[in-house]
Amino acid sequence: MTSKAAMLRGRLVSRRSFVMTLAAAAAPAGGPKGREQRMLIVDAQIHIWKSSKPNPNHRQIADYSADDALKEMDEAGVTAAVIHPPGWDPNANALAVEAARQHPNRFAILGNFPLDRPESRSLIDGWKGRPGMLGLRFALLQPHQKTWLSDGTMDWLWPAAERAGLPIALLGPDLLQAIGPIAERHRGLKLIIDHFGRPDATWSNLPDLIATAKHPNVALKATGAPSYSHEPYPYRDIHGHIRKLYDAFGPERMFWGTDITRMPTTWKQCLTMFTEELPWLPAQDKELIMGRALCAWLAWKLQG
Repeated sequence: MTSKAAMLRGRLVSRRSFVMTLAAAAAPAGGPKGREQRMLIVDAQIHIWKSSKPNPNHRQIADYSADDALKEMDEAGVTAAVIHPPGWDPNANALAVEAARQHPNRFAILGNFPLDRPESRSLIDGWKGRPGMLGLRFALLQPHQKTWLSDGTMDWLWPAAERAGLPIALLGPDLLQAIGPIAERHRGLKLIIDHFGRPDATWSNLPDLIATAKHPNVALKATGAPSYSHEPYPYRDIHGHIRKLYDAFGPERMFWGTDITRMPTTWKQCLTMFTEELPWLPAQDKELIMGRALCAWLAWKLQG
């Protein structure tokens, strides 16, 4: 056996062992009884809100509740989802906590707080004490936020979150340049790049995005895929980009999801694009990307 073949075989064996370990950890209590267990499908990003006007990219409705999301999830075969409280609803964190309290097997949360307020620093240590709170997510898209990754505004957050064991998902200008140094300085901090790093029409960010994969504590949310395509379902013009990212990050650090209220298609088609339309994606890796790897990254122990 050549050295290259041996390395490939070793990688496959290692990946298979990882899948088996995750399957045991995420399986419902007692395990399947006499039948094959359904694939665990966990959406890495959704929003819910109440009595608020969403930004123009999302469904222009005043309310999108946990019950609304559950109805669509059940229709599509989605097991669970991670709520990201949106900035347009000032009470979104509390709404998400209530959804997770009522449905702990269906919802978890990556919450947020005002990063530029000194009083926010006291929230870190007790953050996981709230129902469903598994980490943090910050979309730095407002004009006053666009320099926060580089001007020191967020420097306090990285060591605090690292100590508290809080993964952080991020979206914002210059993120792909900033995230590497952060990951190197805080190797115990789990970081997630949102929405493929928000590619433009030509995915010109792809080389920089792939470069971030060298950091083992950086993962990628493969969320919002249909919105970055110029073709109808199954969005074949972006399949090649997804494969390059899969090759770079591996299935252990690539998380499927939708951001469903922003999508031009149904939850079911967002799902089947990955489960049925990527013939190069091995079944075991598909299990990881569709939910098990995300649960492991966030330490979300779903119960049956």
